[in-house]
Amino acid sequence: MIKLLELLFNPIEENTYIVYDETNECIIIDAGCSNADENKILQKAITDKNLKPAKLICTHGHFDHIMGNSFVCETYGIKTYIHKSEISNFERASSYGSYFGVSVVPPPIPDYFVSDGDEIKFGNSLLKVIFTPGHTCGGICLYSAADELLFSGDTLFAGSIGRTDLPGGDYDALMNSIKKLMQLPDSTNVFCGHGPKTSIGYEKLTNPFVTEMRQ
Repeated sequence: MIKLLELLFNPIEENTYIVYDETNECIIIDAGCSNADENKILQKAITDKNLKPAKLICTHGHFDHIMGNSFVCETYGIKTYIHKSEISNFERASSYGSYFGVSVVPPPIPDYFVSDGDEIKFGNSLLKVIFTPGHTCGGICLYSAADELLFSGDTLFAGSIGRTDLPGGDYDALMNSIKKLMQLPDSTNVFCGHGPKTSIGYEKLTNPFVTEMRQ
């Protein structure tokens, strides 16, 4: 059974997830830790649970989601997984951060590229990759049918959707991605890149962008 720890990092208030199961092997989703104090918080969370990091997964390459990549990869010797369309965001992470007044340590070049339908395995568990462009060109979500959970990155939020006014954003593509996510069971718990968790069923009923699609 999948378990998770949620940590809130950096000035953009990004959600970093440590996802593990009964084997104590874990993956880290969107390492947003941005300074020495936040690095220690991430490290302590892993140590306190006696977890063994195996992979670093990036839902997309915006700077607030990859600020801790360098620290995580160097500390735990793990590889980075991301969609290949996000390389440009990796390359521009430092300049994007500067635009928002945030210093970003350049992340290491990704090691592996994932595609729609791929499976991210750790311990006895797996998460399926769902390709969800729109917020960025290569955004992905991670889904477990067995545990009824979705890590939505910045594609879907509680009561909202990802912004599309940054380079690579595409509103129509994002809405198509949202439609794809709405095909998941209503009972699916959604853990977002920012803000509180929600569920697919709740978003179908209350999210104005979703209800507008049905009109």
